[in-house]
Amino acid sequence: MPIEVTTRHMQGVDDMQEYAESRATELADAFPSCEHVHIILDHEKHLFNAEVLIQASHHVRIEAKESLDNMRAAIDGAVDKAERQYRRQMDKVKDHHSAMKYEETKKDRGVEG
Repeated sequence: MPIEVTTRHMQGVDDMQEYAESRATELADAFPSCEHVHIILDHEKHLFNAEVLIQASHHVRIEAKESLDNMRAAIDGAVDKAERQYRRQMDKVKDHHSAMKYEETKKDRGVEG
């Protein structure tokens, strides 16, 4: 699975790129259906921005942004937001299918309600 880390408006941030890549690897290990992770690191005035884009199977696309005065905290915040969004999305898909299956079995039995 490709992991891409892009930096904008910053020079000499190899350690931050490695840290972002390690967090993306953890995310990809937790969710095997991830197909592509792209992390964008940016610096504007006194804020560091981190943006996480996840492309997963079944046309799932997750985007999360975080702006803080510490780059590691911004990366952690964006990855945590993306993880929560991804879990919520997968729960919706799983819950929807199980509810539909439950309704079909009720119809097959002739149960009302």
